[in-house]
Amino acid sequence: MDVVAGRIAKAHGIRGELAVDVRTDSPQERFKVGAVLTTKLRDGSKRELTIAAARDHSGRLLVRFEEVLTRDVAETLRGALLLVDTDALPPTGDPDEFYDHELAGLRAELLDGTVVGKVVEVVHSPAGELLELDVDGREVLVPFVLAIVPTVDVAGGRVVLDPPEGLLDAE
Repeated sequence: MDVVAGRIAKAHGIRGELAVDVRTDSPQERFKVGAVLTTKLRDGSKRELTIAAARDHSGRLLVRFEEVLTRDVAETLRGALLLVDTDALPPTGDPDEFYDHELAGLRAELLDGTVVGKVVEVVHSPAGELLELDVDGREVLVPFVLAIVPTVDVAGGRVVLDPPEGLLDAE
């Protein structure tokens, strides 16, 4: 199974460098020189790319791939997802840290055990992480903070919610 390590935002400069929005806690490992990432393009096709160089720049990572030598080629990669195999991920080592893929599919229930839906994905926003839930076919975004999500039980297949009034209500 693959997880997203980043998303290509845009081409940068004339030599094929790309601005990447990082979605991993260990960019120094995922984007080290020589690392090979699977790239999922906007059309759904995949190709492997090898990191030639990476550096921080204005809140993003500027990455150069061995296979991307010009801006024209770089432009074709805009919006592509950079994936890493979950088998290559080390254990987090912290019981309060989770990989996004570990949360997707978990049952979402209230403190009293009432099932309200399931976790679709983790959304990374500038304000923090959100759990996207499927609640009766509706998308509901829940702030992934201890006050609202006091329990994450990956082994038990569930997250426990203590939502403020109205958070899960239909509009």
